[in-house]
Amino acid sequence: MILVAVILAIGAGLVVWKRKVASSEVSYNSISKHEIELLLSDVAAKNPMGLKRLAEDPEMKKKQLESLKQLMAFAVTAQREGYAYEPTNRQELRNIRDQIEAQSYDQEINKDKGPMPPFGFITEDQVNQYWAEDQNGGGGKGFVSNVMGKIGLEGDNENLSHEAEFQKFLDSKIDLLKKSNPEMAQREISDEEKQQAKDFFAKIKIYQREYEDKANAGQLNKDFVEKTGLQVKLQQAQFLARIYSDKMADKVKATDDDINKYIAEHPELDPKEKKAKAEDILKRAQNGEDFAALANEFSEDPGNKNPKGEPQGGLYTDVQKGKMVKPFEDAALALEPGQIAPNVVESDFGYHIIKLEKKEDTKDSSGNPSQTYDVRHILIATTTKDPENPMARDMPIKEFVRQKIEQEREKKMIDDIVAQSGVTVAEDFDIPQVSDQQIQDMMKKQQMQQQQMGSPDMDSDEAPPAANTKPGDKKAPARKGK
Repeated sequence: MILVAVILAIGAGLVVWKRKVASSEVSYNSISKHEIELLLSDVAAKNPMGLKRLAEDPEMKKKQLESLKQLMAFAVTAQREGYAYEPTNRQELRNIRDQIEAQSYDQEINKDKGPMPPFGFITEDQVNQYWAEDQNGGGGKGFVSNVMGKIGLEGDNENLSHEAEFQKFLDSKIDLLKKSNPEMAQREISDEEKQQAKDFFAKIKIYQREYEDKANAGQLNKDFVEKTGLQVKLQQAQFLARIYSDKMADKVKATDDDINKYIAEHPELDPKEKKAKAEDILKRAQNGEDFAALANEFSEDPGNKNPKGEPQGGLYTDVQKGKMVKPFEDAALALEPGQIAPNVVESDFGYHIIKLEKKEDTKDSSGNPSQTYDVRHILIATTTKDPENPMARDMPIKEFVRQKIEQEREKKMIDDIVAQSGVTVAEDFDIPQVSDQQIQDMMKKQQMQQQQMGSPDMDSDEAPPAANTKPGDKKAPARKGK
């Protein structure tokens, strides 16, 4: 009978938990006109120059809205596919909410009290009182909640003791850190680090609880509460978008077969004519023509010139083993001094004709056996320039093709995700007008701050926040909230 009672109590708890989740879950399906105007009202104060650019440049406005829509679409898709409900991710979404509410509240109630680090006005006594609530029965919800917590069914963190809630907070942070940084995988958190995290957590919860109590009682400015909710929504969206883009990254990667197939379908990228040219030069060198003279006439290696711009006969001296690309080095070290490689050697940079001049045994910087060598070579380059980005560096054809394939796949993936998400972002919003005086005042303020910090002056004309990154970007979205 006791077991039946516990099961029934757990079942009732699940019903309550589901109701709470359903009522508090953030929707990423849309950004309304009012929400965008809330964002822009902050931009007017913090970055008037960026806001002026947005008002004057329709193309910039379009790109910002596209980026914002992509961000929300990735968040919606991550939520729809269940990533938001994985334990670590679900906990981090709560962490983001709690921290933003606490920090916003801190800035709001203490804005006229002078400079202070985050949560600097929370006293040690307040922190101690927070932890003492566990002993006084205020940090837990009784036997049933403890049972539910042990079997992973605790639902909302308000059912837990403060200590248990902190442990979930800490575990999620460590888990995410180890996933994002493999070097941290084996590192154990120190007692000092844990205590610092514990103090920070308590301060977050103290202010977050005050914020929610006052917000629910209607004691906070409505615009402030709405802006805080919007910050939570965008930061959580960035977190989810990053998770989903990481999960999707492998799907856009191009294999060697993909690259070779693309080159075969685009004859203008096929380097067979350059290979034929390299083989003709190799025959001339093998027939006794002066190798240095051939290098000066034909080599497309930019390293064939000294600082004065004079050709060097394709000579590299005292090359340490391991410095050159592997196909080149393997071919060079397989030769004896005076020999020419019997075949053209292909690398990502093109076709090489190689002649070894000298090699000797030596030791590397760690004292291990190694080799150095002098070598001449003639390079017939197969690098290319992206026609859509003429200012970019030349790159190997295979690298260019790899980027091309992955960019096309990435664009299609983003377009499909946006189309299937159903996300809407308002376009008919009003952009606050910015005066020249506002821009001048902001520039003076920035210069004063930079002088105080001892940093060089920098103009700030960035785009409005939360819309300047794409989920599909490799590093993307500007995500964190951690």
